Amino acid sequence: MRQAAVDGAGLAFIFEDAVKKDIAAGRLVSVMDDWCTPFDGIYIYTPSRKYMRPALRAFIDFYRVRG
Repeated sequence: MRQAAVDGAGLAFIFEDAVKKDIAAGRLVSVMDDWCTPFDGIYIYTPSRKYMRPALRAFIDFYRVRG
């Protein structure tokens, strides 16, 4: 989607961090800023920590470290 927007195919709704360099270089222009709410991050709700599958625990730990 990012590449299609850079190639001039139209608008794309993409996380700002993914296109920050393209905007700074002038390859993309941010539009409709007044209608885009800030992204505070990913929230994960689980029914119980006691019975959490190891794969889900690894996923949560991975993103917690990256954030």
